[in-house]
Amino acid sequence: MKNFIRECLVLSAVVLSMTACNDSFLERTPTNDLNDAAYWNTSSDLEAYTNGIYNEAASNGTYKFMVGFHSDAYSVKVVGPYTIEAMSDNFATMDASQTWASAVAAGIENQPSGNPNYGSWSWTLLRRINVFMANYERATEVTESVRNRYAGEALFFRAWFYLYMVQTYGDVPLITKPLETDSEELYGERTPRKEVMKQVLTDINNACSFLPEENWGDNRLTKGAALALKARIGLYEGTYRKYHNLGDEAEFLNACVSACEELMGMGYKIHDTGNPSSDYTALFTTDDLSSNEEVIFYRKYADGLKRHRICGYTVNLRNGGTKDFVDDFLCIDADGVARAVALSRDYSNDTPELEFTNRDPRLSQTFLAPGNDAAKALFIDNAHANRTFPRIGNMQGWPTLTGYHPIKYYIREQDKKGFNAETHDYPLFRYAEVLLNYAEAKAELGGCDQAVLDKTINVLRDRVDMPHLTINPEMDPKYADSNLSSLIIEIRRERRVELSFEYLRYQDLMRWAWGEKLKDRVLGMRLEDADFDDPRYEGVISKGGTENAGQNPVYVFKDADGKQYIDAYEKTNYATNRRTFDPKKDYLRPIPSSAISKNTNLGQNYGWTTGLKE
Repeated sequence: MKNFIRECLVLSAVVLSMTACNDSFLERTPTNDLNDAAYWNTSSDLEAYTNGIYNEAASNGTYKFMVGFHSDAYSVKVVGPYTIEAMSDNFATMDASQTWASAVAAGIENQPSGNPNYGSWSWTLLRRINVFMANYERATEVTESVRNRYAGEALFFRAWFYLYMVQTYGDVPLITKPLETDSEELYGERTPRKEVMKQVLTDINNACSFLPEENWGDNRLTKGAALALKARIGLYEGTYRKYHNLGDEAEFLNACVSACEELMGMGYKIHDTGNPSSDYTALFTTDDLSSNEEVIFYRKYADGLKRHRICGYTVNLRNGGTKDFVDDFLCIDADGVARAVALSRDYSNDTPELEFTNRDPRLSQTFLAPGNDAAKALFIDNAHANRTFPRIGNMQGWPTLTGYHPIKYYIREQDKKGFNAETHDYPLFRYAEVLLNYAEAKAELGGCDQAVLDKTINVLRDRVDMPHLTINPEMDPKYADSNLSSLIIEIRRERRVELSFEYLRYQDLMRWAWGEKLKDRVLGMRLEDADFDDPRYEGVISKGGTENAGQNPVYVFKDADGKQYIDAYEKTNYATNRRTFDPKKDYLRPIPSSAISKNTNLGQNYGWTTGLKE
């Protein structure tokens, strides 16, 4: 049941060449002539070819759907879990290598001529998959069941590739066979998204049918991974169709439900050792995930294989979580009831320490709890351990943009290894997402009762010792104008809290048609005038807009209740008065003008320019 991506060196970018893996873990034989009758014969031939599919799908310089901690150390900074989160309402950044994501969130990014950071108009992976599907049945020396296992892998990746393309561009060319240089499809129009997603559902269904439930080889996909992807596909497309008024959503929502129900009978479990203060974070700070019962599919990093630098970039960039996100972590009041911030009887943000008191334990496992004790426990022998947190403005040593320091993936011992030397694994699919997918799909179909909540949301809450969700929760005033039931709101809240920084929040906003939330002012922690004179801040932070403001001043915004909060983007290109979201345009990304220049029949998504001269 356990699966992972094992990284290999890509030796050739030629579409029809085969990728070899020359590390000490696997022996893979390449071929340069895939029409060679001597090639498509044995199980080893099929394995070697599909290894190339794994390798190319994991090449994050091109594709962004199997990212993890990226395929090279530096790029986890540019296109990693923190950066992608800055496209959403969970995170803010002013690091120069990440502001492309801030621009996307603000609706003011420059339209690229080639492949942008957040997408890709590359089809070499699809070509590789289609070549396999056109040839694998020639391996007559192999039993049908073995051939189908490898076909299941290819179909899994084709389904994931097209999900990613539809999420990014909407209508895209649907190609299920290898094309030649003179194929008319190269100059055809895009295929409507519903037709593309119909093929995606067919592909993932076949992958689920072909792949075995049990492990069948080192680093091979299994049925569990295929079902997890099917659940993600079904929930995404079903809710996108519903909230964008496209119709025909029930088929995909039901596909999500059926995939989740099958997975829920396959032995996966939520990682829960009875330590609510650490069990959640252990999923993201464990060197080796091979024995974790919650992780369905993960990306493997190891010395001599592939390494990264997520920890080093966690503590060295000017970014931070948003108040809007932090406010969504529930408060546990003295009466034992979990309530939203706006409903809580005991919540206080009069000090940073109070803000983190009696909150969902996942808050302090996602962001560093203010105060010296948390820092000392996290950093151990690092200079940061002797500093007071939060750190903002001109404060030396990991100042944040908002006051909320991300720590979800941070391990001091990994950080000490240095650049391109960190090796802890990344979970690509985990059972928690399956439970959340199931609860949401059932709710959208009108079938979520207390029994569903008790085997999904409440299992996750049990891990962190949180009070259970009931079927008729009190509506959070923050979402009172959403035209949604309080149950749907609470399921979405749970998803936001549980799955943050896992490449899902931005697409969640897109499928829910919540893109206009990105126009909201991006705030950080509370910071009153008196705080600028606090001994911990005196002389090292200055209030923006004042006569004595120094370098990197901290700007604040006063809300309707008269409380002040850090305004993360004030006086920047991403300030509130510049933020925009056009619902006719911004739910999809622009097709690169370089692609349109080669095939003008592609057209362009609404609101974006073709980039071609008239």
